[in-house]
Amino acid sequence: MGLEQTANGSSFSSRETVYNLNNKLGPKDAVFSDIEYLYLELDTPLPTPSITVPPGPGQSPAPECPDLKQYTSPFLWPKWRKSIMTWIACAVTALAGYSAGEISPASSKLTEEWDISPVVYNLGITIFCIGFALAPMVLAPFSEINGRRPIFVGSGVIFVACIIACGGTHSFAGFLIARLVQGVGASTFSTMVGGVISDIYHAEDRNTPMALFSGAALFGTGLAPLLSSVIVQHTTWRWVYYSHAIVSAVFTILIFFFFKETRGSVILSRKAAALNKYYDALERAGHVGVILCDGQSGEKVQVRRVRWKVKSDEQRVSLVQMISISCYRPFHMLITEPVVFFFSLWAAFSWAVLYLQFGSVPLVFKSNHKFTIEQSGAVFTSMCVGAILATVISIYQESIAMRFITLPKSPERRLYFVCFQSILMPVGLFWFGWTSYSSIPWIVPTLAIGCSTMGIFSIYLAVFNYLADTYHRFASSAIAAQSCCEYLFPDIYARGY
Repeated sequence: MGLEQTANGSSFSSRETVYNLNNKLGPKDAVFSDIEYLYLELDTPLPTPSITVPPGPGQSPAPECPDLKQYTSPFLWPKWRKSIMTWIACAVTALAGYSAGEISPASSKLTEEWDISPVVYNLGITIFCIGFALAPMVLAPFSEINGRRPIFVGSGVIFVACIIACGGTHSFAGFLIARLVQGVGASTFSTMVGGVISDIYHAEDRNTPMALFSGAALFGTGLAPLLSSVIVQHTTWRWVYYSHAIVSAVFTILIFFFFKETRGSVILSRKAAALNKYYDALERAGHVGVILCDGQSGEKVQVRRVRWKVKSDEQRVSLVQMISISCYRPFHMLITEPVVFFFSLWAAFSWAVLYLQFGSVPLVFKSNHKFTIEQSGAVFTSMCVGAILATVISIYQESIAMRFITLPKSPERRLYFVCFQSILMPVGLFWFGWTSYSSIPWIVPTLAIGCSTMGIFSIYLAVFNYLADTYHRFASSAIAAQSCCEYLFPDIYARGY
């Protein structure tokens, strides 16, 4: 009788099989050597525990086998679970993008309340960008070593607390401190989602979730001034932050209950620990060893004492070294990897253009078209619509193109479409500049904003997809390096503007 093993090692064979094998081997064959340590992978077929049923002399009933389904490779998760993870990740990405633009509509009221100039008030954007840019340089590699879930849950709590602090503060200094830490919390939801998507989707299936992620980032950024202007106009500026905190708290709770660990190496370490603990319990109960196949036929069997080990655990370092690696790796990639550097520069420039739109829209529409705060905020509807249209196009463009041409399997396939779509950014900018006059209807420059947003989206998506496909298990570090440029560079542009 051959051994019954599952393809992915999610469960053991039946105890009836074990009993028959034990009877076949006989007591004289049950000679056990020292414990042998074997490397475990997520798809390693698991051997059958040597369990005697009923228990013999000196034996206790065997303990229950742990539920190993929770340690299934994220690539093998059912579609519904991947969809839940993707939609939660995209929602919190939109909330992170919302943080960047929510500060602008309240500028006139807060500069008057705190007696500061608009230039000083814009430090709220600067300090947020600093926290947003630098935090992932440490947190992203840390998540690659210790897992995504703890970083997401912790960042969610910090994010919500700091949004509440922004709304409740009565001093500009307190506001700046809260904005800095808010940027740290928000950074996880923007930069590490690309790593999460790389954890659960193979490269050929990654385009749609990456498109949704990129669209969520731009949609949230455009939604912030749209909703914040309405809130400021009809209530107080504090409710800009309180309303944001309420929604963010809801999604933090969803993360806590529904966001599962996606990092394969972390899941594998937990699986090895659970199996070793189970084997220890079996031996204490008198059931020693596991039954391994010897040869192709499966008829020859041997009982051996084994324990599992994981290669990533052998490479694990001390906490000090871990922090050092977390700080070093993204900066090292940014400086030494030309791909990371130049793609980061490209994405940073496009993001700088996006931030410049935040400053130009109120200036143009208040001065030339006499718009109120609420009406100026409504102009950003064009940015939201542009993000939605670009997302829909990017989801279907590969499948449509492959009906006519064969795309390569390399990461460079992500760059073909952006060669044409990125032209929409300069087209939209010239369009906006040439039509920003009071004599031209307001809808014309508004449409230009949507056009440039679609171009920015294409660059943003291409860079994220390309880095994720190229750097695989270190995708979060590469994306963190890119995001550092993406949020520091625009702030320098905005200060000059």
